[in-house]
Formats: sequence, C-alpha cells, structure tokens
Amino acid sequence: MNALAVVLEAPEQLTLRRVELTPPGDDDVVVDIAFSGISTGTERLLYNGRMPKFPGMGYPLVPGYESVGRVSSAGSTSGRSVGQWVFVPGARCFGDLRGLFGGAASRLVVPGAKATPVAEHLGESSALFALAATAHHAIALEGVRPPDLIVGHGVLGRFLARITIALGHAAPVVWEKNPGRQSGAEGYSVLDPELDSRRDYKSIYDVSGDSAILDSLIARLAPGGEIVLAGFYTEMLSFAFAPAFMREVRILVAAEWRDSDLAAVIDLVACGRLSMAHLITHREAAANAKEAYARAFGDISCLKMVLDWSAIA
Repeated sequence: MNALAVVLEAPEQLTLRRVELTPPGDDDVVVDIAFSGISTGTERLLYNGRMPKFPGMGYPLVPGYESVGRVSSAGSTSGRSVGQWVFVPGARCFGDLRGLFGGAASRLVVPGAKATPVAEHLGESSALFALAATAHHAIALEGVRPPDLIVGHGVLGRFLARITIALGHAAPVVWEKNPGRQSGAEGYSVLDPELDSRRDYKSIYDVSGDSAILDSLIARLAPGGEIVLAGFYTEMLSFAFAPAFMREVRILVAAEWRDSDLAAVIDLVACGRLSMAHLITHREAAANAKEAYARAFGDISCLKMVLDWSAIA
C-alpha cells in the first residue's frame, strides 16, 4: 500500500512523492484523506529548520497534524467502521520516513483510537479541530483564569476568543498589529495594542510567538495577574524581574492538547456554541503542495491554507 505524501527532504526542500505505508493491523484503520491543513507555526519551523529538537525530529519527514478523511478499511479491533468521516492528528506509517507529524498524505494508516469520528457536514473545517483543541487546552489548564486579553488574531487566537465565549466567560479583548487581520471578530473586540491604555488585565494569553514580548505584557497586568504562553517560541524568553515581582505575576506554559480537549471542542461545535466558520481563507489542490506551502508561509493574507487531496488516486 502506498500514498502520495508531502515530504520535507531537508530544510526548505519540499517534495510531493509516493511513499510506502506500513501495513495495517487489527487495531488500525486506513483513512483516505480529503483535506489537510498547513500550520504556519510548527510546520513553518520544520520547513525552515528552526524547530527545536523533539523526539522523532529529523529529515526526511512528513509534516502535518490537521487531517480529515474517510475510513476505507477498518481492522477487527479498531473500533471504527468503513465509511466514517474522521479527524486524524498525524500518523507514523511511512517506514523510514519520519512522521512529525505525518498527516500531509493522501492515505494514512493509524490506530483506530487516533481516528476520531466527526460530523461529515463540517467538511474541510474538520481539519481545524487540532487548533481548536489547542486553544481549549490553554483555557482548561488547572487553576488559570479565562483570558481577558489575547495577543494575536490568527486562527489560534480566534479560537481562544470563541471558546472563551462558548464556555460562558466574558468576551476578551484581542490585540492585533496587522490591519489585515483585525477584522473577523465574532462577539469580541480587536485592537491595535498601541490604542489600548489598559493596565489591569488579570489574564493575558499570548499566541504571538514573540520571544521578546514578556516585559510589555507584564506592564499591562493587574497585581496578581497571569500570563499564559499558548504560542510556540523558538528563542529564549526572559523578563525584567522587578516589575514582575511588584505585580506578583504568574507565568504558565500551555502544551499540546489532550484527548479530553478534542472531545470538548467537538461537543461545543455539535451543540452550536462554537463556530468553525470563516477561518479557512485559502485552498489548493494537493498536487500544488509546494506552491501552497510557500503561500501559507509567505502571504500575510493567508489565515489558513488547506490542501485538497480529493483528486489524488
């Protein structure tokens, strides 16, 4: 069994080629992928070679952790059925190729437990569940307050704002410097930080990825406030101690989502409290993957790029 896959041969060397797949076992399913998202955070770091060392890191690799498609074969103990529409957060089924995260391919072999049934009518939007779950995980951290300020109005920042409201909390303020990304708010306000004079925020969630941002955020906190680092940072973070000391600041780090976060956002979407709409701005046939990745990483108007695998046999 084989598949057409996006392969990062080395930093800044992306190809689309046929790869052999690991044969499925009784616990596995084969999923024919319909859509996969391109992450402008982690996948950009993989592309340009700036991703910090993680287990499984290395080249050549198949990127991608935002895939959705249909089960075409189900093992006897997989717990899944042929025909189900499922979300898949990546795979390790490419033999000698590394699967970090392994979702950008026309077909995947994964354990049934890793193929989560989702509503088929969501179509390509189902690929966004990884980012929605990431946002939910940050808000669900034990002991943290919901955000009253979110820094960054990309897809993750928008999910943070939408989920905050969906969970019944007060609408947060969102900071965004780029005028092209200041529109699209649903029930909350988006401001250029230069136009915001507040210095009494209790909980700031940062998804900017800016390693030099802590001092400016600490200055905007109320005493006893907290900062949740929900983005991904490639450089060392530091801050001036005295202002943080005077405010008795807490700084927390949100890691990757858990199964409970995925289940929570699926439920929020199913009951109509969380919208997945108006987040995918660009689509490209998987055959044009090289151009799609270049645009996703280089076009500031591209909020979210999705690859369409439907024409791939």
